[in-house]
Amino acid sequence: MVRVKSRYLLCEVNVSDRSSLLLLDDRAVAATVKSVVARTHGDYGAAMCTIGFSVKYLNAHTGIVLLRFPKRCYRLLWSALPFITSIETRGQKIPCFLNCLHVGGTIRTCQKFLIRYNTQQLHRMLPRCKNEEEKQQIRKAILSCSLTIGKREAFEDEAESEEDEDE
Repeated sequence: MVRVKSRYLLCEVNVSDRSSLLLLDDRAVAATVKSVVARTHGDYGAAMCTIGFSVKYLNAHTGIVLLRFPKRCYRLLWSALPFITSIETRGQKIPCFLNCLHVGGTIRTCQKFLIRYNTQQLHRMLPRCKNEEEKQQIRKAILSCSLTIGKREAFEDEAESEEDEDE
């Protein structure tokens, strides 16, 4: 039996109104991607996209989408993504675009990349905080996703000592 190799594209759905992300569902994203590939690459692209293509993961709160497709046609799909301007779901057209974050051979590599990416985003948000309460919330979010329990306790002790020095 021959194993079919796949590629996974980790994408971020960018919208102007974050509340419209909650309307997204995987069938709407899949239909939009298939129609854009067909429009961009014709019948050949549409046929390649229907075989083995699926939306494996969609987080409507963060706008992260994981697309799975055969290895031999990932460039067709990847090259068609910039032509997505809106996703139609539940009778509404959501204007958006897809930003490709990572192409991986397994779901696990995409998950690892997503953890690193989210941690970097949180670190970028920290200097932009307006008050100490926001900084503490972001620090807790960073700790919850990146450190083990032993390291977390040591980091919290360091953070408390830094706060004492600041006062």
